[in-house]
Amino acid sequence: MICYFSGTGNSRWAARRLAALTGDEARDIIGLDAADVCRGDARIGLVFPIYAWGAPEPVLDFARQLNKGGAFTFAVATCGSEAGYALKKLAEVFPLDSCYSLVMPNNYVIGSELEDEATVRAKLGAAETELTTIAAELRENKPVNRVHEGALAGLKSNLANFGFNRFARSTKGFRVTDACIGCGLCAQGCPAHTITLTNGKPVWATQCYQCLRCLNECPQTAIQYGKATETRGRYSLRRYRAD
Repeated sequence: MICYFSGTGNSRWAARRLAALTGDEARDIIGLDAADVCRGDARIGLVFPIYAWGAPEPVLDFARQLNKGGAFTFAVATCGSEAGYALKKLAEVFPLDSCYSLVMPNNYVIGSELEDEATVRAKLGAAETELTTIAAELRENKPVNRVHEGALAGLKSNLANFGFNRFARSTKGFRVTDACIGCGLCAQGCPAHTITLTNGKPVWATQCYQCLRCLNECPQTAIQYGKATETRGRYSLRRYRAD
């Protein structure tokens, strides 16, 4: 089984592509019981995005509940460019036979402007090619470590990741504009279940995973984070690939 966590679709798409190529089943870890994964699976995979050079909290929590048993285990981390020591740290809680990083389009719109269309499409094309290679290696249960950690990986995956989890996951910056139509998609899709509707408008609890699904996939572009996102685009994998 291939278990994934995804905000705006990159990791979901990668997991489903791998499942189609390997004959495995892809399942979202949100709401998935780890015990159901460990029952006789010959291969167990984790696919997830890199958040500040680390694995997202729900991925680490889910991995701690998994029992490797006799399964071949692997992880694929989707990232803008670098994975840091995220996969090494994940392997400390769930031993891995193979590790990969997979470059995908940037979706961290609160940190920077998104990439242009040509760059997005080039990255997705390269990712499809890489996923075909990864799938072939997985079908053979071939141990591989193909991870681009980047410079100063230890510093980034320790100090920077700590700062992200301690301070940057606050929801204080989120707000909704008058463009909101109260459709509720943000609340329905929030993997952290931190959004509720009050008088037809989204309200955020104190913290979230910072997956940015709500901001990027709002059909009215009504959700903002601070001032910077007012002039920036939005990213969703569904614009480019069926998943």
